[in-house]
Amino acid sequence: MVAPASSAKEERIQRGCETLERLDFRVQRFQSLHGPDGYFSAPIAERRKSLREALVRRDSQAVFCTRGGYGSADILDGLRSDQFKRAKIFCAFSDLTSVQIFLWQKLRWVTFYGPLVAGGFDAGPNATGGFDPDTFMWAMTATNSGWTVPLEGETLRRGAAEGTLLGGCITLIETSIGTPWELDTRGSILLLEDRGVKPYQLDRMLLHLKQAGKFDGVRGIVLGEFPDSEAPEGSSVSVAEVCRRIFGALRIPVVYGAPVGHTTRPMLTIPLGVRAKLMASGEGRLEILEPAVSA
Repeated sequence: MVAPASSAKEERIQRGCETLERLDFRVQRFQSLHGPDGYFSAPIAERRKSLREALVRRDSQAVFCTRGGYGSADILDGLRSDQFKRAKIFCAFSDLTSVQIFLWQKLRWVTFYGPLVAGGFDAGPNATGGFDPDTFMWAMTATNSGWTVPLEGETLRRGAAEGTLLGGCITLIETSIGTPWELDTRGSILLLEDRGVKPYQLDRMLLHLKQAGKFDGVRGIVLGEFPDSEAPEGSSVSVAEVCRRIFGALRIPVVYGAPVGHTTRPMLTIPLGVRAKLMASGEGRLEILEPAVSA
């Protein structure tokens, strides 16, 4: 367990560790030597060192993160792809999207867009602000293909499409543009979610991604709930309306409102970097076409 971005409250970390232990994980916790550094969990050198060591050590199979917040992208400059020889589970969301993009673009590692120790696991399975235990355990343990993720959203544009699941928090996808690990979205089922963005701000983000070519060749779109993103006073345009207008022109399947990433519902765990089929009708679903882990 590492903290590459911001720090979290100790009681939430402890509750998250207890949940993981009930799921038969043995948790090894990285302890910061210096404590929080402003809005970071520790100084940059220490955060980079802890993430690098967690990803290379041979006595662990998975890396979980305590919290998102801010700071993950800052540590990527000092990471070299040749340092990481053996893939392992990396599960996180929000600001950790930067690390997930790096691991995909540089190493082709499958990662998991799912709970944080103090952002999902702490609340527990099937709880408000917690996580969906079925998709989490399928993602962590299913060495076969053919399992399904019910998206529990609404279809904005009907259809079916196959592609590689990629994406995460839209803010971090956007800020990868122009970096050495810029996300290549061609041929993907693209997952986009965030919180606290006004409809006009999301409109600007999506326009930037469109103008940067990030929707070229995308096969389908899965959108989160975008909580705390109400229209400002004097406007009635919603986030859903922004998504419907922009993605409707792409003529590809789109599902909106899935409980992924920032959500108050039990959070789904989505494997990133695997082939999947998006079925956009009703509440939508993802059919996972290849295993995310090996025996």
